[in-house]
Amino acid sequence: QCPCPRAHQSAWAFLHSLAMQQRPMLRTGSKVRGTERRIAMEQIGRFAPSPSGRMHLGNVFSAMLAWLSIRSCGGKLVLRIEDLDPDRCRREYADQLKRDLEWLGLTWDEEQTPQSLRSEAYRGMFSRLEEKNLVYPCYCSRVELHAASAPHASDGTLLYAGTCRNLTDAQRAAKTKTPCWRVAVPDEDVSFTDGLQGAYTQNLARACGDFIVRRADGVYAYQLAVVTDDAQAGVTQVVRGSDLLSSTPRQIWLQRQLGFPEPGYYHVPLLVAPDGRRLSKREKDLDMGALRNRYTPEQLLGMLAHACGLLSHSESVRAGELAEEFSWQMVQKENIVITNP
Repeated sequence: QCPCPRAHQSAWAFLHSLAMQQRPMLRTGSKVRGTERRIAMEQIGRFAPSPSGRMHLGNVFSAMLAWLSIRSCGGKLVLRIEDLDPDRCRREYADQLKRDLEWLGLTWDEEQTPQSLRSEAYRGMFSRLEEKNLVYPCYCSRVELHAASAPHASDGTLLYAGTCRNLTDAQRAAKTKTPCWRVAVPDEDVSFTDGLQGAYTQNLARACGDFIVRRADGVYAYQLAVVTDDAQAGVTQVVRGSDLLSSTPRQIWLQRQLGFPEPGYYHVPLLVAPDGRRLSKREKDLDMGALRNRYTPEQLLGMLAHACGLLSHSESVRAGELAEEFSWQMVQKENIVITNP
């Protein structure tokens, strides 16, 4: 964890200062702190964005750390377009996303088939769960799920009460609603050690209950899709935002049921507004369209590297230069506040 209290500093102040001072490019022996480059055998990382709009600064931050982590150990990076939701995802957004990554110098080695074209693979994994009697149809309506009497976790998260888990064949036959399909989770803890956030334990039955693996419209749910994709791509390292930390035990549990190896996880801090809101694609002044008009790739990477602790001060830097001395020990855990310029 970075010892500096940067979570309360304005990253935009770093960026403005950088642009004004026109700092030179980082040189060997510059003020980047770090350890010697690590060597790993067949390490595979991935960046898996959703093409529901233009990338924003938070997406760039996650992509940068995923790229630096895998490049620092001589590994391979896979790009995967997560376009499960046909109503929100567009091909033109995916194409623009790739152009933005290339502009930043965050290139990839392989591109996995988009999720929208991988239904057959997900169907095969669903069948495996079916064979193990781990899935069942759920006929509950949205109104029923969100009723005032519905159980909630301590953080307010809605829990599925297991209403349809033990329906008889006759009861199911009497239903007219097309069901979604849920996986029956046990009342037991799932634990893992995150490479940045540390030890994490969750009881699935109390944290989320039986979760959906196939929607009523036939689309396979994110949890099953991402587990299948990571396994089939040979992913050994998952770097993503800390907002997905709580969903990781569900994925680990699915990996164990399907006989998949468990990758290492690194959940990185979020970039948030001063009021604590996570940056989103609705923040147009922070999307790549606006950022590319005002800053160079090196300036953006230097600002983000400084904000999370990889640089002692903000300066222009290429991704490859940061990778040479990258270490997770330098990256802070806490969310980083971004002040809108």
